[in-house]
Amino acid sequence: MNIIIIGYMGSGKSTIGKNLSKILNYDFIDLDDYIQEKEHLTIPELFEKKGEIYFRKKEQLYLKEVLKETNLVLSLGGGTPCYGTNMDTVLATDGARSIYLKSSIPNLVQRLTPEKLTRPLIAHIQTDEDLTEFIGKHLFERSFYYNQSHHTIVTDHKSVQQITEEIIAGLF
Repeated sequence: MNIIIIGYMGSGKSTIGKNLSKILNYDFIDLDDYIQEKEHLTIPELFEKKGEIYFRKKEQLYLKEVLKETNLVLSLGGGTPCYGTNMDTVLATDGARSIYLKSSIPNLVQRLTPEKLTRPLIAHIQTDEDLTEFIGKHLFERSFYYNQSHHTIVTDHKSVQQITEEIIAGLF
Protein backbone atom coordinates (compact mmCIF):
# COMPACT_ATOMS: atom_id res chain seq x y z
CA MET A 1 0.00 0.00 0.00
CA ASN A 2 1.15 3.55 -0.73
CA ILE A 3 0.05 6.32 1.61
CA ILE A 4 -0.08 9.81 0.11
CA ILE A 5 -0.10 12.74 2.51
CA ILE A 6 -1.89 15.86 1.25
CA GLY A 7 -2.46 19.24 2.84
CA TYR A 8 -1.57 22.90 2.89
CA MET A 9 1.98 24.01 3.56
CA GLY A 10 2.71 23.90 7.26
CA SER A 11 0.13 21.19 7.95
CA GLY A 12 2.82 18.68 8.93
CA LYS A 13 2.95 16.50 5.82
CA SER A 14 6.69 15.83 5.97
CA THR A 15 6.86 15.39 9.74
CA ILE A 16 3.86 13.05 9.85
CA GLY A 17 5.02 11.22 6.72
CA LYS A 18 8.45 10.51 8.18
CA ASN A 19 6.98 9.29 11.46
CA LEU A 20 4.41 7.12 9.69
CA SER A 21 7.04 5.57 7.43
CA LYS A 22 9.22 4.67 10.42
CA ILE A 23 6.37 2.97 12.25
CA LEU A 24 5.21 1.06 9.15
CA ASN A 25 8.74 0.37 7.93
CA TYR A 26 7.86 1.99 4.58
CA ASP A 27 10.08 4.19 2.44
CA PHE A 28 9.41 7.93 2.73
CA ILE A 29 9.57 10.40 -0.12
CA ASP A 30 8.85 14.11 0.07
CA LEU A 31 7.90 14.98 -3.52
CA ASP A 32 9.46 18.46 -3.30
CA ASP A 33 12.75 16.94 -2.11
CA TYR A 34 12.55 14.34 -4.88
CA ILE A 35 12.05 17.07 -7.51
CA GLN A 36 14.95 19.10 -6.13
CA GLU A 37 17.22 16.05 -6.24
CA LYS A 38 16.22 15.18 -9.81
CA GLU A 39 16.44 18.77 -11.09
CA HIS A 40 19.54 19.79 -9.09
CA LEU A 41 17.80 23.02 -8.08
CA THR A 42 15.78 24.10 -5.05
CA ILE A 43 12.05 24.70 -5.52
CA PRO A 44 12.55 28.52 -5.31
CA GLU A 45 15.35 28.27 -7.90
CA LEU A 46 13.15 26.19 -10.20
CA PHE A 47 10.37 28.78 -9.99
CA GLU A 48 12.82 31.63 -10.54
CA LYS A 49 14.95 30.12 -13.32
CA LYS A 50 12.50 27.91 -15.19
CA GLY A 51 9.06 29.17 -14.16
CA GLU A 52 6.00 27.66 -12.55
CA ILE A 53 4.78 25.91 -15.72
CA TYR A 54 8.08 24.01 -16.01
CA PHE A 55 7.91 23.13 -12.32
CA ARG A 56 4.31 21.88 -12.54
CA LYS A 57 5.10 19.69 -15.57
CA LYS A 58 8.06 18.12 -13.76
CA GLU A 59 5.99 17.73 -10.60
CA GLN A 60 3.38 15.76 -12.55
CA LEU A 61 6.04 13.60 -14.21
CA TYR A 62 7.83 12.81 -10.94
CA LEU A 63 4.55 12.14 -9.11
CA LYS A 64 3.70 9.43 -11.65
CA GLU A 65 7.24 8.05 -11.38
CA VAL A 66 7.17 7.82 -7.58
CA LEU A 67 3.69 6.29 -7.46
CA LYS A 68 5.05 3.21 -9.27
CA GLU A 69 6.83 2.24 -6.04
CA THR A 70 5.20 0.16 -3.31
CA ASN A 71 5.12 0.38 0.47
CA LEU A 72 5.72 4.09 0.33
CA VAL A 73 4.67 7.11 2.32
CA LEU A 74 4.64 10.08 -0.04
CA SER A 75 4.30 13.68 1.08
CA LEU A 76 3.03 15.98 -1.66
CA GLY A 77 3.64 19.70 -2.00
CA GLY A 78 0.68 21.79 -0.88
CA GLY A 79 -0.24 22.71 -4.45
CA THR A 80 0.46 19.35 -6.07
CA PRO A 81 -3.11 17.96 -5.89
CA CYS A 82 -4.49 21.16 -7.44
CA TYR A 83 -2.62 21.18 -10.74
CA GLY A 84 -3.24 19.25 -13.91
CA THR A 85 -4.53 15.76 -13.29
CA ASN A 86 -2.43 15.15 -10.17
CA MET A 87 -5.33 14.44 -7.81
CA ASP A 88 -6.92 12.13 -10.36
CA THR A 89 -3.57 10.34 -10.65
CA VAL A 90 -3.39 9.91 -6.86
CA LEU A 91 -6.96 8.63 -6.65
CA ALA A 92 -6.52 6.23 -9.59
CA THR A 93 -3.33 4.64 -8.26
CA ASP A 94 -3.99 1.01 -7.28
CA GLY A 95 -3.19 0.30 -3.66
CA ALA A 96 -2.83 3.97 -2.71
CA ARG A 97 -4.69 5.77 0.06
CA SER A 98 -4.64 9.53 0.36
CA ILE A 99 -4.74 11.35 3.69
CA TYR A 100 -5.64 15.04 3.96
CA LEU A 101 -4.01 16.68 6.98
CA LYS A 102 -6.50 19.44 7.71
CA SER A 103 -5.28 22.36 9.81
CA SER A 104 -7.18 25.48 10.79
CA ILE A 105 -6.14 28.86 9.40
CA PRO A 106 -4.96 30.19 12.81
CA ASN A 107 -2.88 27.04 13.31
CA LEU A 108 -1.30 27.41 9.86
CA VAL A 109 -0.54 31.10 10.44
CA GLN A 110 1.17 30.22 13.74
CA ARG A 111 3.27 27.50 12.09
CA LEU A 112 4.13 29.43 8.91
CA THR A 113 4.97 32.88 10.32
CA PRO A 114 8.48 31.87 11.49
CA GLU A 115 9.11 30.05 8.18
CA LYS A 116 8.01 32.77 5.74
CA LEU A 117 11.44 33.45 4.31
CA THR A 118 11.99 29.79 3.39
CA ARG A 119 8.62 29.51 1.63
CA PRO A 120 8.53 31.41 -1.67
CA LEU A 121 4.75 31.46 -1.89
CA ILE A 122 4.43 33.54 1.30
CA ALA A 123 7.85 35.23 1.62
CA HIS A 124 6.40 38.55 0.42
CA ILE A 125 3.57 38.66 2.98
CA GLN A 126 4.27 41.19 5.72
CA THR A 127 1.61 40.84 8.43
CA ASP A 128 -0.20 37.98 10.16
CA GLU A 129 -3.47 39.55 9.02
CA ASP A 130 -2.37 39.40 5.38
CA LEU A 131 -1.08 35.85 5.86
CA THR A 132 -4.43 34.83 7.38
CA GLU A 133 -6.26 36.25 4.37
CA PHE A 134 -3.84 34.61 1.92
CA ILE A 135 -4.14 31.17 3.53
CA GLY A 136 -7.93 31.46 3.77
CA LYS A 137 -8.20 32.27 0.06
CA HIS A 138 -5.83 29.45 -0.87
CA LEU A 139 -7.62 26.89 1.30
CA PHE A 140 -10.94 27.89 -0.26
CA GLU A 141 -9.49 27.35 -3.75
CA ARG A 142 -7.73 24.10 -2.86
CA SER A 143 -10.37 22.49 -0.65
CA PHE A 144 -12.11 20.96 -3.68
CA TYR A 145 -8.96 18.89 -4.33
CA TYR A 146 -7.93 18.24 -0.74
CA ASN A 147 -11.42 17.02 0.19
CA GLN A 148 -11.27 14.27 -2.46
CA SER A 149 -8.75 12.42 -0.27
CA HIS A 150 -9.73 9.01 1.04
CA HIS A 151 -9.32 10.16 4.65
CA THR A 152 -9.21 13.52 6.44
CA ILE A 153 -7.37 13.99 9.72
CA VAL A 154 -7.83 17.24 11.65
CA THR A 155 -4.39 18.10 13.04
CA ASP A 156 -5.10 21.02 15.39
CA HIS A 157 -4.03 20.45 19.00
CA LYS A 158 -2.72 16.94 18.28
CA SER A 159 0.79 15.57 18.61
CA VAL A 160 2.68 13.92 15.77
CA GLN A 161 2.10 10.58 17.52
CA GLN A 162 -1.66 11.15 17.88
CA ILE A 163 -2.02 12.06 14.21
CA THR A 164 0.10 9.08 13.14
CA GLU A 165 -1.97 6.69 15.27
CA GLU A 166 -5.18 8.14 13.85
CA ILE A 167 -3.94 7.55 10.29
CA ILE A 168 -2.93 3.97 11.07
CA ALA A 169 -6.27 3.26 12.75
CA GLY A 170 -8.10 4.58 9.67
CA LEU A 171 -6.06 2.51 7.23
CA PHE A 172 -5.64 -0.88 8.90
